[in-house]
Amino acid sequence: MFSIIQAAGWPIYPLILLSIVGLSLVIERSLMLRRGRVAPDKLLDEVVALSRTSLPSADFINKLSSSSSLGGVLAAGLRAVVAEPRLGEDTLRLVFENAGRVMVHRLERYLNTLGTVATAAPLMGLFGTVVGMIEIFGSQAPTGGTNPAQLAHGISIALYNTAFGLLIAIPALMFYRYFRGRVDEYTVDMEQAAERLVPHLMRFAVRKSAAAGATA
Repeated sequence: MFSIIQAAGWPIYPLILLSIVGLSLVIERSLMLRRGRVAPDKLLDEVVALSRTSLPSADFINKLSSSSSLGGVLAAGLRAVVAEPRLGEDTLRLVFENAGRVMVHRLERYLNTLGTVATAAPLMGLFGTVVGMIEIFGSQAPTGGTNPAQLAHGISIALYNTAFGLLIAIPALMFYRYFRGRVDEYTVDMEQAAERLVPHLMRFAVRKSAAAGATA
């Protein structure tokens, strides 16, 4: 491996750094975009079941908010209804929308950087190819002869850097597309969960408003 790096010349070192960055991002996003961390199964059903007769406690809402991204969205709606019993349906939907936008932004963290790695890697490989071509042309002596060692070194730089750039770009692009699809899937799941919870929470808002009117 070290001999390949030596043969590829100095242009391969930025590519090695880029590969480390890309691998780190793939590992980080793989851990952070697990379903159990973003949108656990049955979480919405648990929230609906627990709040069937009354709104949950503040401790439960805080734990729900920190449990997952979906939990943060649902907790935002619960907090809004607890804080303002006369909350309108449109306002509650806006609360869910704002919370969902924040969560989606967190899910998309580092994806643009990973996309940049996928785009920059082949360009940096192309740069190494250009450097190798310069070495090849530099091997031509003024008298018309060639320096075989310098010619071979230039070819090595050109080919190794091109191959290494593609080796980084292809998996980086695949993971970028995969993570983007996961984020889109989670976004739809959170939207559907919020849409289902809106009428459930509005029962408490209407009930409390009616009770307040009867007391008056």
